[in-house]
Amino acid sequence: MERTGPPARITGLLAAFTAALLAAGGLAASAPSAAAADADLARNGTFEAGLDGWSCTGGSGAAVSSPVHGGTSALKATPAGSDNAKCSQTVTVKPSSTYTLSTWVQGSYVYLGADGTGTTDVSTWTQSAGSWKQLTTTFKTGASTTSVSVYTHGWYGTPAYYADDLTLVGPGGDPVALPAVPAGLKAGTATASSVPLSWTASAGATGYNVYQGGTKVLSATGTSATVTGLAASTAYSFQVTATNAAGESAKSAAVPATTKAGSSGGGGNADLPAHALVGYLHSSFANGSGYTRMADVPDSWDVIDLAFGEPTSVTSGDIRFSLCPVAECPNVESAAEFKAAIKAKQAAGKKVLISIGGQNGQVQLATTAARDTFVSSVSKIIDEYGLDGLDIDFEGHSLSLNTGDTDFRSPTTPVIVNLISAVKTLKAKYGEKFVLTMAPETFFVQLGYQYYGSGPWGGQDPRAGAYLPVIHALRDDLTLLHVQDYNSGSIMGLDNQYHSMGGADFHIAMTDMLLTGFPVAGDQTKVFPGLRPDQVSIGLPASTQAGNGHTSPAEVTKALNCLTKKTDCGSYATHGTWSGLRGLMTWSINWDRFNNWEFSKNFDAYFGG
Repeated sequence: MERTGPPARITGLLAAFTAALLAAGGLAASAPSAAAADADLARNGTFEAGLDGWSCTGGSGAAVSSPVHGGTSALKATPAGSDNAKCSQTVTVKPSSTYTLSTWVQGSYVYLGADGTGTTDVSTWTQSAGSWKQLTTTFKTGASTTSVSVYTHGWYGTPAYYADDLTLVGPGGDPVALPAVPAGLKAGTATASSVPLSWTASAGATGYNVYQGGTKVLSATGTSATVTGLAASTAYSFQVTATNAAGESAKSAAVPATTKAGSSGGGGNADLPAHALVGYLHSSFANGSGYTRMADVPDSWDVIDLAFGEPTSVTSGDIRFSLCPVAECPNVESAAEFKAAIKAKQAAGKKVLISIGGQNGQVQLATTAARDTFVSSVSKIIDEYGLDGLDIDFEGHSLSLNTGDTDFRSPTTPVIVNLISAVKTLKAKYGEKFVLTMAPETFFVQLGYQYYGSGPWGGQDPRAGAYLPVIHALRDDLTLLHVQDYNSGSIMGLDNQYHSMGGADFHIAMTDMLLTGFPVAGDQTKVFPGLRPDQVSIGLPASTQAGNGHTSPAEVTKALNCLTKKTDCGSYATHGTWSGLRGLMTWSINWDRFNNWEFSKNFDAYFGG
């Protein structure tokens, strides 16, 4: 769902706005000459010192060596979702004074502007600059203005833009002192993978940096932040500094924090092997792979998902499951034989779940009546077959977000809220041993890094990122999340580059997002925290016939090496090393059998099964 330019209605609005500014003299075509005493007040406007002095939203900015306008470095900033890649700095100025702001840019829809002028804030932009183009504007400060924010930014969903040799020329303000060292740093209640921090505001600060073990891990504009992607049952030390135009304060006193144990919660994680193989068993239908009886599933498979329980109608919530008809599957076992084989698998330590949904099973719990019917009908299936839990494989249009539902931490859309409530009810009914897994597509999870729901103005696909509120609300009950890294378009990773399925790179980038966490739609105030590694498996097709994006065993091994050992990573830099990654999921056991068990044999060879 890559967007190559701003929506047409926004483009027209921008053109009208620009014309109005020109008519009002807000954009200076020929700036007045600077007075002799004027100076360039921008800090590191050449980006020769990297991003020193600059703050870029969503981690969108980087200093690059090509292309450059002058010197050896320039700014590259990449918009993502509702983040327009705004890079800014605060500059000290004099009241009632005139300033000229200028920079050289490359790219489409690149902006230059100043906020907090005390008079009329200004900006200028270019629709397209294939080569370096200069942008210039002027402003006058208000009678009490002593600082302004100067910035560049791109446009939502457009490619990266470049800026270089930014200057702000005018009379210098009074020298700015370094901000005070932040005080009162405290750690809140930690999870197995994150620690929330808070501190008191420092006089003169315009931002803060958070350090973990002496290494800077994130920046914040307010007095709180959450460090994610941490290992379970691990002690950490955190410090914070304050920043402004003069630089960075000394580090605060360190505060310790220890993450929770990785085995806590997670709906039966303790009963799974350290590295588990998950597979779907075509139990209710046949396809080109052929029918596989439950008793014939090899011992390699630790979690067996019965595909599928499907609704009587999209909105009924009434889920039904039955074995494949004999006419369609001549070798299907009897119900009694099927149930006996399930018990035998469980006696061998395996988990057998009912998977709800699939490609054709659209489930929309739009009402509380549908929610309650879902609970009762799923319970009936679990009880009848003696199953260990539930796999949620909602695809297609089962989950979408209503317009205005913009925060994954507090969803309001009925189909989301009712699903969360239904699963919590099932978990409460069956207790701590209840196994809960999910198999969303990348569109519903990782795409949320760029887009969430219908977006700030509407018009986006409302399904984008729609699984995130479900995963987040149920993370303490979740046993395994195995996103389908197949049948997917290209997805942007945390490196702000697009990754395509079929090779190790895609699985590395997509899994790194789940374990590290990410700002939803580029909003740093709405960060989806990373999951524990024991809650994450990589989902792949078992053969070329099983789905688009088949990955060869050699590439699967590379992905596992990178994520668990930080070797064979290629060009992608992960944000951690997770030896406790739970394992792999595949569609499907039947297709793996069709392919001479290539997928499961590779898993066993890697993990010593």
